[in-house]
Amino acid sequence: MKVKFIGGAGTVTGSKTLIESNGIRILIDCGQFQGIKSLRELNWEPLPILPSTIDFVLLTHGHMDHCGWLPRLVDQGFKGKIYCTSPTKDIAKLILLDSAKIQEEEAFKANKEHYSKHEIAEPLYDIKQAEAVFPLFRVIKTNEKIPLDAEISAVFTNAGHIIGACSITLVLENKTLVFSGDIGRDNDILMYPPTKPKKGNYIFLESTYGNRLHPETDAKAELEMYINNTVEKGGTIIIPSFAVERAQTIMYLLWQLKTEDKIPNIPYIIDTPMGIRVLDIFENNRKWHKLSEQEYVGMCKMFTMNADYEETIETIYNPEPKVVIAASGMITGGRVLSYLERYIGLPETTVIIIGYQAEGTRGRKLLEGAKEIKFYGKYYEVKATILEIEGLSAHGDQQDLLNWLSELENIPNAFGTQKVFLVHGENEAFEELSHKINEKYGFDCVIPQMNQEFEL
Repeated sequence: MKVKFIGGAGTVTGSKTLIESNGIRILIDCGQFQGIKSLRELNWEPLPILPSTIDFVLLTHGHMDHCGWLPRLVDQGFKGKIYCTSPTKDIAKLILLDSAKIQEEEAFKANKEHYSKHEIAEPLYDIKQAEAVFPLFRVIKTNEKIPLDAEISAVFTNAGHIIGACSITLVLENKTLVFSGDIGRDNDILMYPPTKPKKGNYIFLESTYGNRLHPETDAKAELEMYINNTVEKGGTIIIPSFAVERAQTIMYLLWQLKTEDKIPNIPYIIDTPMGIRVLDIFENNRKWHKLSEQEYVGMCKMFTMNADYEETIETIYNPEPKVVIAASGMITGGRVLSYLERYIGLPETTVIIIGYQAEGTRGRKLLEGAKEIKFYGKYYEVKATILEIEGLSAHGDQQDLLNWLSELENIPNAFGTQKVFLVHGENEAFEELSHKINEKYGFDCVIPQMNQEFEL
């Protein structure tokens, strides 16, 4: 049996882990690379193996960095089954269609305004290619054994990260492989705590916050203070947000603050068509989250929901103070760029960054104090106040990741001990988490490099 890391190794994006056993090939996740240009360019490269030779894709969840390369995979010949939970299927559909639409629009704009370095700018994939993925989805139930082959089975268990997110346990060749996916927090506002694995010869563990602890601060109180301070200045609050999970968490916190009369009676707008559609997924999948019917209805009533771009333009040119939640979370694209184009240069504006910002993204640059920011081929001076609320990340921190390993039984493998492969992180996170795991549990940790292959 072999494992090959063809994404999500040495970086937090592009998750793709290939397992090969007795002629069967299984791809865990099929994510798109985001962030710095050298990573984004990998999206245009072919896989080191033919997609037509892959039998199954197992999706841990529907975020872009875990499912966003599926249209390329299918376009290049993959015809197998894509297993995932029902909410993950719904979210992946939304994300892939939204991604394709944005790429088509940006390619059109680049060609029209001639700011692409290429003679003809092309989307990574278009809407038709995204839609070609959908017939291959197969919905599974959590905690039930799924037979993939005569001697290969998989079980999906709740990972807590976003609605529908799972860890995956794969049993083959008398060995147990556990893929964490992205691990949520033990005390998340909306999601239930992740299920801890009991057995595993080989563990593939995400390390996004492997070197960080979330602060013990009160995110709700921070939100209250930032909004009130900005409104006093007559400014607008822009919250770039991931359309799945974080947008709904922010909506819930704002609804609580408004109910408690702690924030002013100004327009509260959610301007991410995908984020609005994700609300339907929340309503249809109540067992996956903590929101009651009453909370859900009250929260939705508070917000103006911009679906059409005409509504976005109207909101942008409305001079009164307002709070706008707009995608994307790392400011890599989407409607938030239209808001920042007008508001980033105004000193009374506040931009609140929530969630992880990958290396090379505009969100990371703003957090690092960038004086100007580039989008649509132009540079814009940053005069807005840039703030961060760290306590709202959907990723577990170092302690959550260590806790997730706490119920593992000791099962020696071919190496004589359990092995933990650290993926989906950056170098400092890998190093520190590796040390902590070894110190606490005695597990050997391996930090694989891109395209590195191991025999198990």
